[in-house]
Amino acid sequence: MKNSTRLLLSLSLLVSSLAPLNAQETSAAMPGPPKVLVINREFLKPGKSGAAHRKTESAFVNAMAAAKWPTRYFAANSLSGAPRSLFFIGYESFAAWEKDNLATDQNATLAAALDHAAVVDGDLLSAYDVSAYALREDLSLRQTVDIPHMRYFEISRFVVRPGHMKEFEELAKLYVSNYEKSVPDAHWATFESMYGADNGGVFLVINPMKSMTEIDQGFAQSKQFMAAMGEDGMKKLETLSAACLASAQSNLFAFSPSMSYPADEWIKADPTFWKPKPTAMAKKAEPKPAQ
Repeated sequence: MKNSTRLLLSLSLLVSSLAPLNAQETSAAMPGPPKVLVINREFLKPGKSGAAHRKTESAFVNAMAAAKWPTRYFAANSLSGAPRSLFFIGYESFAAWEKDNLATDQNATLAAALDHAAVVDGDLLSAYDVSAYALREDLSLRQTVDIPHMRYFEISRFVVRPGHMKEFEELAKLYVSNYEKSVPDAHWATFESMYGADNGGVFLVINPMKSMTEIDQGFAQSKQFMAAMGEDGMKKLETLSAACLASAQSNLFAFSPSMSYPADEWIKADPTFWKPKPTAMAKKAEPKPAQ
């Protein structure tokens, strides 16, 4: 996006496309987003998504489950943009990520199973990469969300112009402070890219959603925010956006339980979604005896 007004509108809408969360639906004990977020991206060849990909991914899930591996992950498939699957793995620190990698390598059975699964899965992929992000709590709002009952992520990617990080942080904090006051139910988590292909001045803003009806509701919330900011405040946002943003893009992803290795707490919270019962095969009708 080259037009600063379009950038401003994009930022305003992406952080507001959230339905109100009933206080009873969010557990006080629910942990917030991880300090370190590792995202594996798999880009699919044409015609290789859907059932074919779910089948190959089941080998990874089965390998982790057989090893009773403590590190969990969950998957989401793209609803917009290029066909791709994202796999989210959270850690408390980069040291914890290192510990997990070393332990996996030292478990010969698990490592071999994962290698074999990767070879089979690789036939479906056109590209693959891994990126690591650090949580920016100062640029996030009401991060503690009942993720096990969510179904979608809206992920917005912002690229900051070199030398304009200060303006971007000022812009993001304006959104945080004013949405906090004008839209009580707004929430999002912001991550800064540390390693990977998307690196250096790249930020992800992740909005969890229960339903895509929340996108429609977000337009009304955006108007609330703009009214609260006032004309002068909106002009300031537009000026900062034009100065610091090189690009902004948002995409939708749907959670995929069959491609995930979720935490036990998630399964307990919503077993129908995260661990659905196998569909019973219809019994074959027995042939009628000859008359």
